[in-house]
Amino acid sequence: MDRDRRVLAELVGAHGRTYAEEAGIRLRDTPQPLYRLLVLAHLLSARIRGPVAVATARALYEAGLRDPRRMADASRRRRVDVLGRGGYRRYDERTATQLGAEAELLIARWGGDLRALREEAGGQVPELRRLLQEFPGVGPAGADIFLREVQRVWPRSAPRLDRKALQGAARLGLPEDPDAVVRAAGDTEPAVLAAALVRAALDPEVVRDTLERAG
Repeated sequence: MDRDRRVLAELVGAHGRTYAEEAGIRLRDTPQPLYRLLVLAHLLSARIRGPVAVATARALYEAGLRDPRRMADASRRRRVDVLGRGGYRRYDERTATQLGAEAELLIARWGGDLRALREEAGGQVPELRRLLQEFPGVGPAGADIFLREVQRVWPRSAPRLDRKALQGAARLGLPEDPDAVVRAAGDTEPAVLAAALVRAALDPEVVRDTLERAG
């Protein structure tokens, strides 16, 4: 257990940054940051490099497409142009269409406020995960990304370590039991722990660096 605590401390200390933080999202339980997180999760779930998805989320915000009404009102061409500006070119046409439909569904069904989706789900993670996948382009991976990050402001969904986070744990030689990992992490914030473990799952350099630091 001492070894597990040491590895997790080094992992979180060096790589414990949420993707929302990286994208410049000051996550709060209010409509705009939650919507920006949904868009980020959507972008990250595609087969594209994480830094490109993060840069594109920033580009959408800087272009003013920061809430569902503005996203829905923007022309498809404008969305394509901003996605390209962020480097998100491989899926830009399809994603531009999906982002428009996603925003329209959020407005029509939940008044543009993801907190209403949470209320419909009764705060239950399996139902949250199902409802999130009703958004065009947000499949299981996108729903998992959103839920990993949102546990910072939706404590009823915490602690959450999903399959991808546990892959990171396995690569670090840690238990693949979420409860055991959470216990070993002590008072580490669950969203930060999950993000750090996902980085280990995705990047062998994070694993190497962490194990070297932990000795």
